[in-house]
Amino acid sequence: MKPAPFVYHAPRTLDEALAALGEVGHDGKILAGGQSLIPMLSMRLATPAHLIDINGVAGLDTIEVADGYVRVGACVRHAQLERSEEAYAALPLLRQALRNVAHPAIRNRGTTVGSIAHADAAGEMPSVAVLTDAVMEVCGPAGSREIAAGDFFTGPLETTLGADELVTAVRFGRFPSNTSTGFVESARRSGDYAVAGVALALTSGDGAISAARASFVSVTDVPDVLDLTEVLSGATAEDVAARADGVIEAVRAHVTPESDIHASADYRRMLAAELTRRLIAEVISR
Repeated sequence: MKPAPFVYHAPRTLDEALAALGEVGHDGKILAGGQSLIPMLSMRLATPAHLIDINGVAGLDTIEVADGYVRVGACVRHAQLERSEEAYAALPLLRQALRNVAHPAIRNRGTTVGSIAHADAAGEMPSVAVLTDAVMEVCGPAGSREIAAGDFFTGPLETTLGADELVTAVRFGRFPSNTSTGFVESARRSGDYAVAGVALALTSGDGAISAARASFVSVTDVPDVLDLTEVLSGATAEDVAARADGVIEAVRAHVTPESDIHASADYRRMLAAELTRRLIAEVISR
């Protein structure tokens, strides 16, 4: 199929982009990487009357690393962020997750901020956003504001973003230096959407876990965080296996998968729990 007719806008400044978005409101869509939007247009799952391409807006393609965060602009490609050694040193979870995003060709064009704004809980980067307590930098005709990741996602493909607003950047929070992270997912084929996936952050002290948090891919309606600290507090690499039943029980109770043509809800629930158990063992062994 082909997209429904639309008016194409190519603003050169952020003010021009916001003016166009403010004028068209619900009839407009922002185009950055387009790796989620273009297929939806082609299948006519989305039929906006206006498409506002922000790729010509200067200053939206930068990565900034600071003491407390890694800031990623709206036009930063997945591949650009994945290859950034400075971002990896500051927040390894970004690369750990990004290497699982679709195929290299899609990562070369798709944008990390666009993936988060798309708000698909089957995507990898929304799970990273909530686990890192990310902050969305949002602009609109009424001015600028910030939205915490925990307040951003409201449902499948739904956010608290206004129709006349766009996310100009995401600030991913950095973990304490004694935190190790990991990411794993299982898909039918490499590059497919995950049947289930897990992002994990373990904080340790004196050789034992002091805090543990996980977020998930494809098994919750809204990206959120499961606090596993009570289950894993005090565990060491030698005895973490003894906590496996508690981890599995907590994950199975937390996730809310649905059955589809790829897997049943029961299988997704089991897989999410098992992936979490394995990832904990892998991360703590480091």
